[in-house]
Amino acid sequence: MGGLWILILFGFMNSAVTVWGGPSDDLVQRLPGQPSVKFKQYAGYVDVDEKAGRALFYYFVEAEHDAHSKPLALWLNGGPGCSSIGGGAFTELGPFYPRGDGRGLIKNPKSWNKVSNLLFVESPAGVGWSYSNSSSDYTCGDASTAVDMQIFLLKWFDKFPEYRSRDFFLTGESYAGHYIPQLADRLLEYNKMARGFQFHIKGIAIGNPLLKLDVDAAASWEYLWSHGLISEETNSAIMDHCNFDDYVMSDDAHNVSQECTVAMEQGNQELGDYVNQYDVILDVCYPSIVEQELRLKRKVTKMSLGVDVCMTYERRFYFNLPEVQHALHANRTKLPYGWSMCSSVLNYNSLDGNINILPVLKSIIQQGVRVWIFSGDQDSVVPLVGSRSLVRQLADELSLTVSVPYGAWYQNGQVAGWATAYGKILTFATVRGAAHMVPFSQPSRSLVLFQTFLSGKDLPNKGGR
Repeated sequence: MGGLWILILFGFMNSAVTVWGGPSDDLVQRLPGQPSVKFKQYAGYVDVDEKAGRALFYYFVEAEHDAHSKPLALWLNGGPGCSSIGGGAFTELGPFYPRGDGRGLIKNPKSWNKVSNLLFVESPAGVGWSYSNSSSDYTCGDASTAVDMQIFLLKWFDKFPEYRSRDFFLTGESYAGHYIPQLADRLLEYNKMARGFQFHIKGIAIGNPLLKLDVDAAASWEYLWSHGLISEETNSAIMDHCNFDDYVMSDDAHNVSQECTVAMEQGNQELGDYVNQYDVILDVCYPSIVEQELRLKRKVTKMSLGVDVCMTYERRFYFNLPEVQHALHANRTKLPYGWSMCSSVLNYNSLDGNINILPVLKSIIQQGVRVWIFSGDQDSVVPLVGSRSLVRQLADELSLTVSVPYGAWYQNGQVAGWATAYGKILTFATVRGAAHMVPFSQPSRSLVLFQTFLSGKDLPNKGGR
C-alpha cells in the first residue's frame, strides 16, 4: 500500500495517599529546566497486571487554578502505539513545551489545564515508558487496550480518590477515534453493574479521528486532490480503480487491485517528501541538522506560521535525559531502548483499524453522553471531509435534528472554524488553520473549543469582538 495508509494507522495502589493532593511517591517536585508554576504534577506507574509485570505510565497535572472544583479530562494520543505524554502532554495541550535546546521547558500559555485537571497515559504497554515483563503482551489490539485502560483508571482513582466524584471527560485524537469510544463503552457497561464507585462520564471529544476506514481513506485522497497536492489524472485513476467500499487495513495489499496500487504510488510521488501530511501548510524540519544542533546545545527551534516544527526532535532529546526520567519517576525497569514518540516494540493488530466505530458512538449517545468530533482543516491524513460525513451519518441513524446550523464559530473576532450540532448531544466542528494535532498548531482556538465542550454550550457563533 502507499505510505499514506501507514500514516493513517500510525498519525500516542499501594502508594501513600495524602488527605488532599494525590500520592506523595508520585509527586513531581520539579522537572529539569521547568519554569516555576503553582499547580502540582504527578507521574508514575499503575500496575494493570502484576502477574505479567504489565504497567502503564501516566502524567497528571492539576488545573492551574481551583483544581478542587475543576473536572478531570483524560487525553489519549493514537498511533496505535504513540505516546500521549510525548504528544498531548508536552507538545499539544499540556502545561509545558520542550525548549529549543532540548534541555528545558517553556510554559504553554494556552494549556488545557487552565480549565481542567489533565491525565495522560502511555497506552498500551510497550508505548513510551509503559512496559510488560511478558513480551507476548506487546502483541495486542483494541480490545486488550480498552481492558487495560479500564483497570488503569480504577486503580488510578484509588490513587486519587478525591477525583472519584468529578465530572470525567474522555478526549484524544487520531487513532484515539478507536481508543476513546471503545473505552467509554466499557466504562459505561461497568457503571451498569457497579454497586459502589461509578465513572462520571459527561462527554467524549476526539480530534481528526479514525472512525470508519473506508470513508476516511477515500477522504484522504479527496483532500489531497482538492488542495492541489495531486493531479487531476491521478485522482481520477484512484477514484476509478480503488474500491473504498471494500477497503480494509491489512499487512498486505491483496485486497487492493494492482491498478489502485499504481495510482496511489503515483499520488505519493506527486505529493513528494517535503510536505507534512498532518499539516499541509507547515514547513518541515530536517532531522539531521536538528540532532547536530541539539548535541551542540544550540537552540534549533524552526518556526513556520508561528509553530515550532522541530519540537518533536527537541522533545525526544529531552525525554531521554536521565535527569528528566528520574524527575518523572519513569523507566523504573531500565528499558533496553530509548524513549520514542511511537513504539518500536508493539505488534498492534492492524486489522482493528477496520472496525466501524459509528455503532459504538451511537450506543454512547443513546446513554446520554455528549460526543464532539473536531477536525483541524489542514490535515490530509484523517481529513474533515470524511469526519463531517460520518457525523452526519451518525446523526441520521439516531434521528437527530440539527440544533445549530452549519456555520462559522469565532474567537477574538476572527473565524476560528465551522461547526454544527445535532440535538444538543452530537457536535462536529472544524478548527481553522489547524493540523491533525489541533492543539499543537492552533493552541488558542483549541482551548476555546475545549472549554466550550466542557461547559455543554455551543461554540460562539458571533463575530463581534
